[in-house]
Amino acid sequence: MTRTTEGRSLELYFIEGRPDGMLTAEVFNWTGHVLMTPRTRIGAALARKEARYTGVYILLGERDGEPRAYIGEGENISGRIRNHDTEKDWWTSAVLVTTGANALNKAHVKYLEARLVEEARESGRVTLDNGNTPPCPGLSEAAQSNMEAFLGYLLMVLPALRVDMFIKNIRPKANQAKSERTSDAPRFVLENRKRGLKAYATLEDGDFIVEAGSQANVAWDGANTKHSGYAVLHEDLQRTGVLKNEGDHLVFTENYAFKSPSAAAGVVNGRPSNGTLEWKLADGSMNYKAWEASKLTELAAGQE
Repeated sequence: MTRTTEGRSLELYFIEGRPDGMLTAEVFNWTGHVLMTPRTRIGAALARKEARYTGVYILLGERDGEPRAYIGEGENISGRIRNHDTEKDWWTSAVLVTTGANALNKAHVKYLEARLVEEARESGRVTLDNGNTPPCPGLSEAAQSNMEAFLGYLLMVLPALRVDMFIKNIRPKANQAKSERTSDAPRFVLENRKRGLKAYATLEDGDFIVEAGSQANVAWDGANTKHSGYAVLHEDLQRTGVLKNEGDHLVFTENYAFKSPSAAAGVVNGRPSNGTLEWKLADGSMNYKAWEASKLTELAAGQE
């Protein structure tokens, strides 16, 4: 099923004129205002007027080598962070979310806090320092709709700031995905005969999706790459349950969208891999690289 999206324009303002300092993010026709700051500049950030508005905030950092986050809300974000969350020693940056005209009220931000915690837990990308998922307050149907629209914009803006803790790479289960798959969506297979592994993937709407039931290597074998991004992803997918141990191999319990064929191949093989060569069309006619080249040739011919 082809997704239709409407474009948005994001405005980033680097307050101090450098990429590692404070910045703000706004979207045209959205009332939200995002302020992101490193912890080393938290004093200057909390001195800004928007930091005294009603809103939600996210603390980001690491503990014991794993990404960690805390989501909170307050009628005065500045006061909340000063009085409580400066006691947390693990966070290194903060995101403050308000509106330009301080239009959010306590019920609004409690709703946003609850939904953000829910979204973060569903994505499973980070460990939350929050205890339980807070309940959503009772809002009118109109207010709830407004907050969901606000949340939609926020979840679009945050990844642009490299806050990817809410991104969900899980896709519909295999039987549902197959029923929705368009006839021209290519399907690929990767076979690792040495390890006895076989995995299937489809390319749909720009996502390279490894199908549930596909197999992956039980351990990361790549020499001198134990701390690489793909090795970390291999471990994270086991931690979050996307990969389940079945003895001599792992199995994908969900359809999972990767950023590239090489990322998918790396996780399947348990080592750095050139996915454009290792993934092949399911009918065996050509590898991903050749298939991609053929599509580009067709596109160029159609533009002549």
